[in-house]
Amino acid sequence: MIQTVFTTLFQVIVPLSIPVTVGALLGRFKQLDTKPLLTLYLYYLSPAIILDTLLTAHVSHHDIFQTVAFSLLNLVLLWTIANILGKAFKLSASETAGLTLISSLTNSVNYGLPLVLLAFGKLGLDKASVYVIGQMVIVNTLGVYFAARSQFSIKNAIKSVFSLPAIYAAILAFVLRTFHLSLPVDIAKGVSMVADAYSPVVLAILGVQMVNVKIARNKEKFETAFWTGMAVRLFVSPIVGLFCIYLLHIRGILQSVLFVLACMPVAVNAVILAEKFNASPKMVSKCILWTTLISFFVLPFLIVVVK
Repeated sequence: MIQTVFTTLFQVIVPLSIPVTVGALLGRFKQLDTKPLLTLYLYYLSPAIILDTLLTAHVSHHDIFQTVAFSLLNLVLLWTIANILGKAFKLSASETAGLTLISSLTNSVNYGLPLVLLAFGKLGLDKASVYVIGQMVIVNTLGVYFAARSQFSIKNAIKSVFSLPAIYAAILAFVLRTFHLSLPVDIAKGVSMVADAYSPVVLAILGVQMVNVKIARNKEKFETAFWTGMAVRLFVSPIVGLFCIYLLHIRGILQSVLFVLACMPVAVNAVILAEKFNASPKMVSKCILWTTLISFFVLPFLIVVVK
């Protein structure tokens, strides 16, 4: 078991850590501005990898149904647990909102997809594509609600979802697959080439963001909310994920992929929402940093177990 974990560590985490480390070094010593890179990611790389993956993915209607059901059930349970813990520990409204973000939003896009590709191959990436698209929708709708609550606007949330080209790429892929159509060969090659650039760029962005998070964490004392958020993301979420998988009778590689994605560290987007709506952003940023660092050692073990 130990040997297998170390093998997985070197085969999966070490390749991922290289672009993350490079991004962290560029952020620390060259003050790399991530805004242009985030624009590149949102409007260029993300729609390309989604379109390329969905057009070539071997995903059945049953897989889609189980993935959607898992995503919603997992989300509701974690949201409920976060709110119960918020009341039990008498957290402020801001800290409770931050705790719901930490519990519910995982870094399945710019960390999860490259991890799944390395750990489970192209078939695993196919299975992960539906979950990741669902997470994009959740972040821009329910994620906004979790952070804002009284400031939440359904109209603005829906508008934010449809302002991202990734959604249109997913719609295009589903339409083409429904009518058994395909992109022209040369265009498909171009889209695939762009999709290949996704992993190294987004992992470098993650490295820069981790450096920025580290700066923010030193400005705040330890809080009950921080340790509660860490406990939920590191210990409670795997148990909830397994419960959802058992309840929905999910089997095979889909089971492995969904479990690993459910155990990912806190989504970087969580701190963006927390800052925008004052949902204890410093506490959220500390959880992002530490859950990401710890995941480099925990995820290889989880991958070995589910394999």
